[in-house]
Amino acid sequence: MDQFEDLNIRSEPTQAIKPPSYFQIIFDKMTADMRFVGLFTIIYGALTCLTIIGAIIGIPTVIIGLRIREAADHFSMYKMTNNTSSLRQAFELQGKYFRLIKMMIIIGLVFTVLYIIFIIYLFTNVFGALLTPSYS
Repeated sequence: MDQFEDLNIRSEPTQAIKPPSYFQIIFDKMTADMRFVGLFTIIYGALTCLTIIGAIIGIPTVIIGLRIREAADHFSMYKMTNNTSSLRQAFELQGKYFRLIKMMIIIGLVFTVLYIIFIIYLFTNVFGALLTPSYS
């Protein structure tokens, strides 16, 4: 995977104008989708940061959105210049995005399980106290 020159998705200016290949269309759609997801993630993170507790989740969310937008920019740069270092950087940034998202998902699942356990504990104690007759 060290040789990316074989991809050559950039159209040559000296050639006659030809319609884009299927790979070029998919590549353009992928970078546009990455930009949209990044922008949406940044906006969601900023809105989450409006509360102090939400800032704990919001700041990493904004960083995650920035990573995927940077990756999209590097993919576009690779398309324009056919520079393999841009492609390598794009894959690295995309990998960071997925690692951060994975960590956020795991943390979210752990907090959800803890919340469910807390709610079950709370209801069993409250309803247990209400249903238990008191002999005074």
